[in-house]
Amino acid sequence: MKTDRPGAVAVKSFVLDTNVLLHNPSSLFMFTDNEVVIPFSVLEELDKFKKENDGVGRNAREIVRHLDELRRNGHLEKGVRWNGGGTVRIEFADTERPEMLRADTPDNRIIGVAWGLSRSGRPTTLISKDVNVRIKADSLGLQVEDFEAQKVDAERLHLGHSVITVPADVIDALYADKHLEIERVKPHVPVPEENGVEPPEIRANQFVRLHDIADDSHSGLARRLADTDHLIPVHGPRKPVYGIMARNVQQTMAFDLLLDDEVRLVTLLGSAGTGKTLLAIAAGMHKTFVEERYDKLLVARPIMPMGRDIGYLPGDKDDKLAAWMQPIFDNLTYLLSSRGVGPQHAESKSTESRIQQMINSDKLVLEPLTYIRGRSIPNQFIIVDEAQNLTPHEVKTIVSRVGEGTKIVLTGDAGQIDNPYLDAASNGLVYTIEKMKGRSLVGHITLEKSERSQLASLAADVL
Repeated sequence: MKTDRPGAVAVKSFVLDTNVLLHNPSSLFMFTDNEVVIPFSVLEELDKFKKENDGVGRNAREIVRHLDELRRNGHLEKGVRWNGGGTVRIEFADTERPEMLRADTPDNRIIGVAWGLSRSGRPTTLISKDVNVRIKADSLGLQVEDFEAQKVDAERLHLGHSVITVPADVIDALYADKHLEIERVKPHVPVPEENGVEPPEIRANQFVRLHDIADDSHSGLARRLADTDHLIPVHGPRKPVYGIMARNVQQTMAFDLLLDDEVRLVTLLGSAGTGKTLLAIAAGMHKTFVEERYDKLLVARPIMPMGRDIGYLPGDKDDKLAAWMQPIFDNLTYLLSSRGVGPQHAESKSTESRIQQMINSDKLVLEPLTYIRGRSIPNQFIIVDEAQNLTPHEVKTIVSRVGEGTKIVLTGDAGQIDNPYLDAASNGLVYTIEKMKGRSLVGHITLEKSERSQLASLAADVL
């Protein structure tokens, strides 16, 4: 679509695939003053998805509502302008497609719309989160892109901790005064090698490992207290947390955040065996059942299986849920066993019956995420496991439902994503880590050392 004004920039047409709209319904309005084209095949696919009761169904219904509101302001076939200056229109015509797209499939029809617009001379880009669609479109010479609006730099993701080499007196002052002004540490923050790059900032709730410049055995661990201007020493729990002691310094950092009631959102990122889920559940059990700080512990997982979906499992809802939540039951069993909690909690009941007793008392709730969305959840300790399989929009929906007095923990492994339209740079967990860093209510730690077993550690590193 070109303009008649001399020197004006041609308006670009962005053709959106169904998966982009389902990934983020607001993507309709993310292309500034350009034209968004929705192929009619996308509407047909949305009509199928809108009947579902999961997050995808909700997103489909939200998109339909957006389109219905736009329809009231004009004809969608001709294009309706929205407040940001761009336009949204629906392409109803089924354009003639090249021979390689002869199969009448939704993907081919969507690519065909982009192909037809491009052939007419309009600068056109197809936006899709489906890798195969992007490959097919690219082979036709079309301009094609992934949906980049909510991607982060996964290679430079916020780790939650840093190492700084300082004189011995700085470490001594940290423990002697029980706090340390950040200004005493800033001169020793290493400057990046790239020219023009600012030294890394010590953000709110970020951990700092202080190493003596003259003695490697002399070190300290501190955390910037919320958004104050000082660091506080971190010792870690002196007693087991529901039978669990930190096995490395990063687990010590994780416990420090998990047990701090002022840190309302904690994100734990790590590969298999680093202990992220076990630490979160142990802290939640301690806070709920020992300190009684929260009314209940709620553990949820997204329904994104590697194999068959939950609906194909035998039994009723509870049987299906038990199979799907088995990794959580494994951690609970360990914590409630004599190896985990120890003799001070020993009872004649089996660990399975004790878990069931907690569930029956409504102090422990295990649910798929489908059942917690749309609720207001006050005064609870919430753990969302496998959060790397959530979209940024889904994480926003979940966290925004957190009520007063609630703490929420997101755990996951960006290297094990089962959602076909997410990757290490676009999933909801890493997006939350990057966008929420430096907030006084938020803390993050990337766990790097596997503690499950020697074999698990080897597999995580080599396979």
